[in-house]
Amino acid sequence: MRHLRKHFNIDREVVFLNHGSFGATPKPVFATYQHWQKQLERQPVKFLGRDFDNNMNKAREALAAEVGTTASNLAFIPNATYGVNIAARSITLQPGDEILASDQEYGACEYAWDVVCKGTGAVYVRQPISLPAGTQEQMAAEFMAGINDRTRVIFLSHITSPTAVRLPVEAICAEARKRGILTVIDGAHAYGQIDLNLDTLGADYYTSNCHKWALSPKGAAFMYARPEIKDQIDPLIVSWGYGADNLSRSGSRFVDLLQWAGTKDPSAYLSVPAAIHFRVKHGWEDVHKQAKQMLDETIGRIITLPGFANAYADSSNYIQMAAIFIPNQFEVTDLKDFLYDQHKVELPVIQWKDHKLIRISMQAYNTEKDIDALERALQKAMRHFDIQASSGEAK
Repeated sequence: MRHLRKHFNIDREVVFLNHGSFGATPKPVFATYQHWQKQLERQPVKFLGRDFDNNMNKAREALAAEVGTTASNLAFIPNATYGVNIAARSITLQPGDEILASDQEYGACEYAWDVVCKGTGAVYVRQPISLPAGTQEQMAAEFMAGINDRTRVIFLSHITSPTAVRLPVEAICAEARKRGILTVIDGAHAYGQIDLNLDTLGADYYTSNCHKWALSPKGAAFMYARPEIKDQIDPLIVSWGYGADNLSRSGSRFVDLLQWAGTKDPSAYLSVPAAIHFRVKHGWEDVHKQAKQMLDETIGRIITLPGFANAYADSSNYIQMAAIFIPNQFEVTDLKDFLYDQHKVELPVIQWKDHKLIRISMQAYNTEKDIDALERALQKAMRHFDIQASSGEAK
């Protein structure tokens, strides 16, 4: 993947192993982004008043073709957390109703459900899923053991943020549909790592970022709603799309409610087709394979350090991002600062329940040198902080 590094603006002085947090945009896609911004500034009334809907519809059509649905089922939004908020606010809940989630969900989205629960009397339930992660079948069984007659909603990450586990959302969505339970899937890390077919995946609501693994500029994400329920959407911002006379703007009330929420710069959305083109042009299926191989190698090397341990029983449970248990003697903030300040290694150090983890991302710009640098930095960190962990202690 070395030949692709030249296409990214990532600082060459930094060992960047944290693509998962905010993504990175290739130079050609960034140039398209700037082109749209210049067009906006050149004639803002024409851009936003005359051309906006047509340009946005074309971008949605390109995205819809890649994620396996029709454009009328998709709306652009700023980020996946925004999408979870839309879904959470759109579902009618009664006191005692339960939202069943895993114990590995993204904290900001949990706050969204917390607000909804305070307003409705519903209850947010965290169902434990074992880590190290087992097979997809084992994880599905662990999660579905939490379903009861009060479960009204299932909220689940396609790929978890703190632990980078690919969860069996297809099987869980299918079971939920049989039981009449609504599903809200947080796919923040999925688009660009997993081939999506939203119409067959089975989720009622699905949201994902385009700016992470799919390489679009920051501020590009999408919201999907199953056709049978998309008219139940309750937008966070009420604007012109709310009026019945605006239905002709996109041909979809769902899209109209979400697409225009006042004046904003849509350049990130309009650059999504350029990001799709970049990935096709550079054979992203091979990039996935190479990144996965590098990540497998990285895990194999790092877990040989005393006190470090694999977070997965099956390597199929992660793709281009993975977590590793680290010795609990490390202080999370101290280790993160040491790795970056002393060695320019950028990656998350995470406290999850009673465990501490590092989360490693592999993207097209990473090379073997990054693995070497990470291993050296962790070895020096153990000496610096006088970590004397025995193997397996991190579990």
